[in-house]
Amino acid sequence: MPTLSRRHPAAIALLIMLGLFVTGTAYAAVAPQQTEATVTSSDSVANGKKLFVANCATCHGANGLGIKDAGPSLAGVGAASVDFQMGTGRMPMAAPGVQAPSDIKVKFTDEEISDIAAYVSTLGAGPSVPDAEYTDGSKGDPGKGGQIFRVNCAMCHNSAGAGGALTRGKDAPKVNDVSGKHIYEAMVTGPQSMPVFNDKNLTPEDKRDVIAYIEAQQEAGNPGGNPLGSLGPVPEGLFAWTVGLGLLVGFAVWLGQKSA
Repeated sequence: MPTLSRRHPAAIALLIMLGLFVTGTAYAAVAPQQTEATVTSSDSVANGKKLFVANCATCHGANGLGIKDAGPSLAGVGAASVDFQMGTGRMPMAAPGVQAPSDIKVKFTDEEISDIAAYVSTLGAGPSVPDAEYTDGSKGDPGKGGQIFRVNCAMCHNSAGAGGALTRGKDAPKVNDVSGKHIYEAMVTGPQSMPVFNDKNLTPEDKRDVIAYIEAQQEAGNPGGNPLGSLGPVPEGLFAWTVGLGLLVGFAVWLGQKSA
């Protein structure tokens, strides 16, 4: 019988060398991109730390872990909290207070805020800046968002989103004219007196629906005229009674003078 041909002893070694060569070539093609991204991220964190020490450390400490009676620890607040607080001008505060004012001019560029957020993210895991997919109100359902808003938000922010007073000198700010990204970030970070609505409470789609409702409110405007603070029927009724009774009294006085 003819004998079966056997593999050459060097075949296995040749196959291993070929596999290593292919793997090394593929890694060499990908590695430069990964290295560049890593360097960019490291530069962002390093620049963010410099900005943090220069502008935030007075209250939050040089290591970001807070200072008693000055500022809380930022470990675990995440990039979303930094982007919201600094992107809306609330931070840095001029002085410690019960609540950061919401009508202050933003002091940093988007890139600087992003760098500081990158540094704060290294202090502990927390909510990240949301994807644009979930902050675009045009992709949401305003009707569903209105239901969610009235159940979870209207008791503080008013059903029209005009804001309202809270206890101990605090207030729920108006949510009109606020970007979808910052509305989403406020829901996932719970700034100041606001509760946190994580993805277990409200899904990203639910949050987008809330943004859609708020934007729809803004577009609708006030077709009935002066909103009187958007506080509902109480101020409207008071205005009607005051003006209406005033006119009646004035008319009665005028008639009395005419008859005399």
